[in-house]
Amino acid sequence: MAMGRRKKERQQALFIPAADLPRSVAHPFYAKLNEVLAGWKFDPFVEDLCARFYAEKLGRPSLAPGKYFRLLLVGYFEGIDSERGIAWRCADSLSLRSFVGYEIHEASADHSTISRTRRLIDIETHQAVFQWVLKVLADYGLISGETVGIDATTLEANAAMRSIVRKDTGQSYREFLTDLAKASGIETPTREDLAKIDKTRKNKASNDDWENPHDPDAKITKMKDGTTHLAHKQEHAVDMDSGAVLAVTIQPADEGDTTTWRQTVEETWQNLNAVQDDERVGDKIHPNPLEEAVADKGYHSNQTMTDFAELEIRSYVSEPDHGRRNWEDKPAERKAVYANRRRIRGGRGKELSAKRGELIERSFAHTLETGGMRRVYLRGRVNILKRMLIHVGGFDLGLVMRKLTGKGTPRGLQGVFLRLFWPVFSLWMIVLSICSRWEVSQRRSLRFYRVSCAA
Repeated sequence: MAMGRRKKERQQALFIPAADLPRSVAHPFYAKLNEVLAGWKFDPFVEDLCARFYAEKLGRPSLAPGKYFRLLLVGYFEGIDSERGIAWRCADSLSLRSFVGYEIHEASADHSTISRTRRLIDIETHQAVFQWVLKVLADYGLISGETVGIDATTLEANAAMRSIVRKDTGQSYREFLTDLAKASGIETPTREDLAKIDKTRKNKASNDDWENPHDPDAKITKMKDGTTHLAHKQEHAVDMDSGAVLAVTIQPADEGDTTTWRQTVEETWQNLNAVQDDERVGDKIHPNPLEEAVADKGYHSNQTMTDFAELEIRSYVSEPDHGRRNWEDKPAERKAVYANRRRIRGGRGKELSAKRGELIERSFAHTLETGGMRRVYLRGRVNILKRMLIHVGGFDLGLVMRKLTGKGTPRGLQGVFLRLFWPVFSLWMIVLSICSRWEVSQRRSLRFYRVSCAA
């Protein structure tokens, strides 16, 4: 066979027969996911939901709602953090183009079209799509809603600490330090002088005084690794029976857990009530949702325990070591705290505490670490929440796919063939090893026989 050579310059064909166009067999994971979406009539649902955001005749070529939400789902399943990356990956992959709904001759949407569509469609519509996903999960028996776990984590914002300015004067951090140095008697302060002044200053990174002009919603926060960044706070409410995320909120990163849980609980109630109101699946979840709440010790406070008791929610909140408590003139707080303490020390409390680390942390690991959203590339809590609702919706759909196919992501199907035939392969290797050892022993016996005969 003669070796072919790549031509440095070649003339592109003017016409290409349709039979010669490149085609790819649809990825089995995405093909099955499209079957699930089609079974629940996803495209007619989102088209009716988003019709008011589109002009009937005039305007630039639009991105269909079904394609837009599928592109955001691709961001979760492929672990892509930015909309630019989603657009590039979809343009490069024939199987993803097939999943999103692009014909072979169609150009896929660029990142500006995706971001413009996101800005066009409001947050309530994204919430409705997330509730639609929860209804699909309820149809497959993956939502109970009786016991809910709550936890939060930080997302690194798309804003730099060096860009923060004073809220009152608009000065940059360096300009502010320069003025302090001059006020202390240093006429021409050097970088070392500024560092020395900044080192001895108290409350130098207060959110009350500083903000980032490009993303005012981002707050100065100490991350879990000990570094300080501008960040947002994401909070999940997770079904403790299946691990499905029932609600997701984006809140200021400088607010404590004892404050932010109320919004997350409210969102969980709204979402579960929306599922109950659907005649197709309303009877498949617990009739009294959110009867129990599970959380770590960051959520424990007298007020939180009292609020849970008033809401008639049985709390299983880990209690930090406060030492001896003074309950004078606090009978309601004492009753709520002691009741929570009895529950967490019981058998069910210990079981839920173990499941908390398994189920709640898993949702963060899948959506933020492997899902690629630990650092966001959008600005503003509303924009981030829009993206995160569909991103977490992809995680929930992954639970459906795991029930149907055994794998929750497309990458999970890699190596399935080898895992299926691994027992046969292992048995074959054992047989080969036994045969090899038998052959070696036979050779040794023959050699000993020859030596004996020669003697």
